[in-house]
Amino acid sequence: MSSSIDKRAQILLKTLVEHYISDGQPIGSRTLLQHSGLDVSPATIRNVMSDLEQLGFIASPHTSAGRIPTQKGYRLFVDSLLTVKPLESQIVQQLKSGLASPNPSELITNAADMLSQLTQFAGLVMTPKHKRIAFKHLEFLTLSDKRILVIIVTSDGNVQNRIILTEKKFSASELTQAGNYFNAHFSGHTFEEVQQKLHAELKQMQNDMNQLMTAALEASNKKADEDGVVIAGERNLLQVDDLSTNVASLRKLFEIFERRTSLMQLLDNSQHADGIQIFIGGESGYLPLDECSMITAPYEADGQVVGTLGVIGPTRMAYERVIPIVDITAKLLSNALSST
Repeated sequence: MSSSIDKRAQILLKTLVEHYISDGQPIGSRTLLQHSGLDVSPATIRNVMSDLEQLGFIASPHTSAGRIPTQKGYRLFVDSLLTVKPLESQIVQQLKSGLASPNPSELITNAADMLSQLTQFAGLVMTPKHKRIAFKHLEFLTLSDKRILVIIVTSDGNVQNRIILTEKKFSASELTQAGNYFNAHFSGHTFEEVQQKLHAELKQMQNDMNQLMTAALEASNKKADEDGVVIAGERNLLQVDDLSTNVASLRKLFEIFERRTSLMQLLDNSQHADGIQIFIGGESGYLPLDECSMITAPYEADGQVVGTLGVIGPTRMAYERVIPIVDITAKLLSNALSST
C-alpha cells in the first residue's frame, strides 16, 4: 500500500501522524518543514500535502489551516511507516512480576489490569477456552429428579465432576444409554470436536436424549467467567480528550463493554490471526467509534492458542509504544500459563 505514494510523501505523512499523536493539533506545512528533515521548499510541502489530502490520507478540519490524519492515513502509518520502540526494561520487569501468579484466573485478571495501567486505556483479555484435551470416558448418575452428576475422565487421567439440571427426569437406563452413546461415538475426541459434531446432529435430532447430551457438553465447557472476557480500565477512556468530547459515541462504547458479546466476537476472530492485529476506527465492524482503535494479540498455553488480549484506546494513540506492550504481555501470559 505504501507504494501508492512516493518516499517524500511517506516521510511527510509519517511526520504528520507522529506530531498529531503527540499533541493533538492539526499540523501546518511550516511545522512539517521543520521536523521532516526534508530539504524542500514550503511550496513543495504544500503540494505534497494537497496530494495526500486528495488521496484521502489526511484531512483539513474547518477551523484550521493544518491537516490531521484520516483512518486511511493511520492505516498506512501502522502498516508501513511505524517504527516500534523496544519497551523499557522496567516496564518488562513490571509485566513479569505482575504475571507471576500460579493461579490461571488471577493471571488473566492481572494481564487485563497491566494492559490498562501501562497504556492508560482499556485492557481486555478473552478468558482461555478449555485446553484441547480429549475425553476418554463419560458417565451420568442421578442425584435427584432433575439433577444429574456427569463424571468426565479426560485422556490425561484428569477426572471432572459436573452437576447439570435437566427439564425432565431421566431413568437410570436412559442415563446409561446416553453415557454409552457418548463413549462409543466420541471417546478420544476433544470437547471442541464433539461440540462441532453434535451441532450438526442436533439439527436433525430433537429428542430428550439429545437434550441431555447437550446439557452435559455445556457443563463440561462452563468457565468461571461466563462472559468470557475480562476488561480493566474502561473508565480510562473518559480521560481521553478525543473521546470525552464525544459523549454519544462514548455511551455506545460503554454499551459494548456492558454487552461484551461483540468484543468476544472480535477477540475470537483475532485469536485465529498470527501475532498483532490492529483495528482502526470502524474497520473491525465491532467498535462504534471512528476515534477508537483496538490492538490485539493471541496468547497460548502449552503451544495451543487459547485466547486473545488487547487494548482499546483512541485512534490517536502512541502505537509504537502500545503495540510492544500488547505483544510482550501476550508472550509473558503464554509463558506463565504454560508453566502453571
